[in-house]
Amino acid sequence: MTQGKVPHILVLGGGYVGMYTALGLQKKLRQGQARVTVVDPRSYMTYQPFLPEASAGALEPRHVVVPLRRVLRKCHVVTARVRSISHAEKKVSVEPEIGDPFDIDYDILVVALGAIARTLPIPGLADVGIGFKQVEEAIGLRNHVLDRLDIAASTTDEAVRRKALTFVFVGGGYAGAEALGELENMAQYALRYYPQISPRDMRWVLVDAADRILPEVGDEMGVYTVEELSKRGIEIRLKTFLESCVDGHVVLSKGKPFDADTIVWTAGVKANPVLADSDLPLDERGRVSASADMRVVGVDDAWAAGDNAAVPDLASDEPDATCAPNAQHAVRQAKLLAKNIVATLNGKEPKQYRHKYVGSVAGLGLYKGVAHVYGIKVKGFPAWFMHRSYHMSKMPTFNRKSRVIVDWTMALLFRREVVSLGRMRMPREEFRRAATPKP
Repeated sequence: MTQGKVPHILVLGGGYVGMYTALGLQKKLRQGQARVTVVDPRSYMTYQPFLPEASAGALEPRHVVVPLRRVLRKCHVVTARVRSISHAEKKVSVEPEIGDPFDIDYDILVVALGAIARTLPIPGLADVGIGFKQVEEAIGLRNHVLDRLDIAASTTDEAVRRKALTFVFVGGGYAGAEALGELENMAQYALRYYPQISPRDMRWVLVDAADRILPEVGDEMGVYTVEELSKRGIEIRLKTFLESCVDGHVVLSKGKPFDADTIVWTAGVKANPVLADSDLPLDERGRVSASADMRVVGVDDAWAAGDNAAVPDLASDEPDATCAPNAQHAVRQAKLLAKNIVATLNGKEPKQYRHKYVGSVAGLGLYKGVAHVYGIKVKGFPAWFMHRSYHMSKMPTFNRKSRVIVDWTMALLFRREVVSLGRMRMPREEFRRAATPKP
């Protein structure tokens, strides 16, 4: 770093780790001590634990995202996708949505690119599958489910009706179980406006390759979750693989094939693949190798945290354990990462990340949930309340906390909104028809 030059800190990623690291730097850096740039393809941060409630209409989707430019007023925000990283040259190539790619030079790099859905080469998955990591996907899935109810209630073709009312979720972790629980709950509520459809007409299926779901909450709570979902008529297919879903024709490793209009893929995540186009050290899972203080191993002026980083888990008894890619670690690592960067700029030593595991909570629909916190197992309404309370405390900014609370309060006073805005996928279609001359 050139003597007297104001160091440029480049934060790759505007998710929880990237946004909170930049926010911490914005607060802790002295005037003129450094300048900060944040690069992300979206202009907002999505709080992913609230996506299931946003998809079910319990929360306004805009309230589970935080505008980066509004929060990071002292930072420069670049809305672009990272193409490659050359730390040897201290240069990152980025590509905006419109325009030519360009390079950004830096002095200090923070890699917080997060993770993407981990998919498999399953025939038909890329064509009909729906992901569940971004707010756009949550909105789209909600509209899609309600649109399927409209189709089922308006057709005389029994095969079309049966396919429209079949919903398949692949993956029994947090995202899959919570999204399924919330959307099934919403669809059951919506049926009061569809007298043509009986609750027995809908078919909800959860598929997982493991022998249990929600492993984070422990075996006992995982068994309870299976029992709770089964009581609601949801089929749980454990030790089962999705083999094909071409044109919605679902073929599982067990059982008879069937047709489904809705196939949601939540079977794990993997580190952002752009890391392969970098000269940073990676582990066998494609994550940036980091030390316990979140500095990238073997290189200077580079840091990494969150889902795309292999940070040692000092609280684990296993010698080579790394922190799991979940919201708990992202929240805590981000706050320490900003402090560590400022500490090194001030000539001090950074602190190691050590997090004592306190437990896990999961929501399974309105007033339903499971929790395993401080060794105490909780289920039903208390667990659902703990789930909401915990994630409310971690929701960024007072503004968004207040809006979420208002949404929940309004939900107690008024009935759910069950309007499908599926036509949002084609907002210009009607105008195009009107503007096209008839032959």
